[in-house]
Amino acid sequence: MYLLENLKERYLVYCRTQKELNAKTLKAYRIDLTQFITFSAASFDPFTKENLNAYLSMLHETYQPKTTKRKIASLKAFFHFLEYEEILENNPFNKIRLSFREPKRLPKTIPANTIEAFLNTIYHQAQQDTTPGRKKSALRDIAVIELLFATGVRISELCSLKYKDIDMENQSLLIWGKGAKERIIQIGNPDVISALLAYINAFQPEISNSGWLFVNRLGNRLSEQSVRLMINKYVKMADISMHITPHMFRHSFATLLLEADVDIRYIQRMLGHSSITTTEIYTSVSMHKQKAILTEKHPRNAMEVNGETQI
Repeated sequence: MYLLENLKERYLVYCRTQKELNAKTLKAYRIDLTQFITFSAASFDPFTKENLNAYLSMLHETYQPKTTKRKIASLKAFFHFLEYEEILENNPFNKIRLSFREPKRLPKTIPANTIEAFLNTIYHQAQQDTTPGRKKSALRDIAVIELLFATGVRISELCSLKYKDIDMENQSLLIWGKGAKERIIQIGNPDVISALLAYINAFQPEISNSGWLFVNRLGNRLSEQSVRLMINKYVKMADISMHITPHMFRHSFATLLLEADVDIRYIQRMLGHSSITTTEIYTSVSMHKQKAILTEKHPRNAMEVNGETQI
C-alpha cells in the first residue's frame, strides 16, 4: 500500500503540473484514488483484473451511475498514467469492457420570467438599502447574478476571475476554464455593463488590494458558497418556490440561446465545452420546450372545426 500511496502522489503532481488541473478536480481524484487504495488493502496485487473487477462491482452497487462513472474515469486515467510511465506492464483496463447506461438527466433551467422576477428583486433591494455597507453588498450581488446569466460562466470560473481578466473598454471577460483552457466572452447587455461599473466603483479599494474581481466584505475572494447563500436569500425575498443554484443560470443561458436559434457551435464555444456532445444535451431541453409550445400554444388547439371525424 505504501507503493500505491507514492504512485498516487506522483500522479497527482503530474495532474497539477503537467495537465494543469484545478484544485477541485485534484481533490476529486485524490478521494477516488484513496478509495481504491483502501479497497485494495487486502489484495496481494491491486493491479489484477480480478481485484479491479471486484472494485468496479462495488462501485456499481454503492453509487449512482454518474458518480460511478466519474470514479471509474479517475481510476482509468491513473492506470493509463502508470502504463505510460512503464510502471504497470499490463493494464487490466485493457481487458475489461465498460458499458453501463447512465440515465439521461436534463439540465435544470430557470424560466425567463422567473429570472426577470429574481433580478427585479435584487435591484429593488439595492434601492431600499440605505446603509453604505448593505448598499455595497447589493451592488456586488447584482453584478454577480447579471454576469452569471449574461455569460453562462461556471460559478468556479466567476469566483476565480481576477480584476485584470475584465476588459471594460472592449466589454469582455477572459475566462480560465477546466484544464486551464481560456476563452473570451463578450458582455452584450448595457445593463450588465452598468452593474459591473457600479460594483467596481464601490469596491475599488478592496479589488485593488486583493486583485480579485469579486470580493467579500473582508476584501478576500468571494467564495462559491457565499454566492449560493446569496442566491438563496434573494429567492426567498422574491417568493420564488423553485430551488435555484448558480449552475442553473448557466443551463438557462445555453437553453434560452438555443431556443432563440443561436447556432449550437457558438454556444459550445461560449460555454467552454471541449466536445459539442456535451453541449447537445441542451437540444433535449429545447425539444421538450418545443413540445410544450406546440401542445399548449398552437392555434389549431383552439379551433372548432365542424365535421371532425376519427379515421
